[in-house]
Amino acid sequence: MGSIVVNQLGKAYKQYPTRWSRLVEWVLPFRGPQHRLRWILSDISFHVSPGEAVGLIGINGAGKSTLLKLITGTTQPTTGSVAMQGTVAALLELGMGFHPDFTGRQNVYMAGQLLGMRVEEISTLMPEIEAFAEIGEYIDQPVRVYSSGMQMRLAFSVATARRPDILIVDEALSVGDTYFQHKSFERIRNYRRQGTTLLLVSHDKQAIQSVCDRAILLDGGKLSRQGPPEEIMDYYNAMIAERENQTVRQAGTSIGKVQTVSGTGEATVADIALLNEAGERVEVIDVAAPVTLQVTVRVNAPIPRMVLGYMIKDRLGQPMFGTNTHLKQLPLDDMRAGEEVVYRFAFPANLGAGTYSVATAIVSTETHLVNNYEWRDLALVFTVVNMSRPHFEGSAFLDPTIEIERT
Repeated sequence: MGSIVVNQLGKAYKQYPTRWSRLVEWVLPFRGPQHRLRWILSDISFHVSPGEAVGLIGINGAGKSTLLKLITGTTQPTTGSVAMQGTVAALLELGMGFHPDFTGRQNVYMAGQLLGMRVEEISTLMPEIEAFAEIGEYIDQPVRVYSSGMQMRLAFSVATARRPDILIVDEALSVGDTYFQHKSFERIRNYRRQGTTLLLVSHDKQAIQSVCDRAILLDGGKLSRQGPPEEIMDYYNAMIAERENQTVRQAGTSIGKVQTVSGTGEATVADIALLNEAGERVEVIDVAAPVTLQVTVRVNAPIPRMVLGYMIKDRLGQPMFGTNTHLKQLPLDDMRAGEEVVYRFAFPANLGAGTYSVATAIVSTETHLVNNYEWRDLALVFTVVNMSRPHFEGSAFLDPTIEIERT
């Protein structure tokens, strides 16, 4: 089983004020350095235990790809060190190591040897690689005629042809079609069950939360925070929505999770509750029971247009259902400071047994990226139990009417 230890890792590049400064530094070293260092990463330290899956997230330019290159050894660090135990398979830049004029089959042999496989082993694995990639006769065509999705299929098939101790995957999987993404993640999950250590870079919240045990957030070349995937992804989404006059804050809840709240504060959720048919506040409900989500919003400053949205998420933070008053064509205009609005969303709780949370968003349109007045994760937590329905599996109650005709 593999492990990764990153200790005070840093990467800086030299920047020269003019093209002649570099020459002066080479020819006249006694005049001292003519450059300044631009740090891409600084003081990054973390440990990935054997069999653990860690997600690496951050906005574009945060240093994720540079960090992976340092870990895999394709780039040398300026400071710090990386220690890895076990065999490593890395899928970084799309088609990295592929020669465009060689066929897919020839590139498989070259890429496989770079991963430490013998020619005989590659020949044995070739039928499986072809079958998994599903690119048909293109396997014997030059890679230059491949689409980006075909390159990704072949690259992933080679990198994962045998189970590695450590699997490192950058965002290359995002270019594939939905079918192959599902197929790839199923192979990743299967390797995880067998003990492979995983380091995954992705902007896909569901991928991070469903596959990973822990998430690490990079911000400005530094390790901003790490923790449970749901907590870190909530903070990351709030950070994206943040503007100059907004704040992102986190606080612990009574159930031991961390709640993330962000926004400019022109409006806020003053109260939220789940009501049963009798109008009573409840925290535990039966499968398919009729309920009402009641949200009270307090307006703190004039708002030209106000929209309230909510999202129901399962215990892993994956969305079950979400909507808002913009999509329902029920926005409110010309809100005044001091007003309070009570929203009531009535629906049957067609959910499977388990624990769920509700996130709320007060915005001006259908998205929080225009005006984010308040975004509140874990605004409400409730539990669904199956007290009156036949046993079923899954997170949704889709009870069928069954007709059987026997001849």
